Amino acid sequence: MDYTLFVGNISYTTTEEELKTFFEQAGTVSEAKIIRERESGRSKGFGFVTFADEESLNEAMKSLNDAELNGRKLHVDRARARNKDFSQ
Repeated sequence: MDYTLFVGNISYTTTEEELKTFFEQAGTVSEAKIIRERESGRSKGFGFVTFADEESLNEAMKSLNDAELNGRKLHVDRARARNKDFSQ
């Protein structure tokens, strides 16, 4: 089972370590990843946080959606599986 959240509206100055620490208030975080532009390495303003269990994921969705981190209100939602079928 995948316990990953999509996190949007991340400040461009936020580090992956800050993101991980922030979400640990909801439970055990396995990984925090900020998506970056390939060329410049600059944050795209969104990322993913993976939890060790469903309970922590649910707590994060409930308590951290619209919470502020580094001056920005985060948008938190369950991550969807990536569709790799480009034929449609």
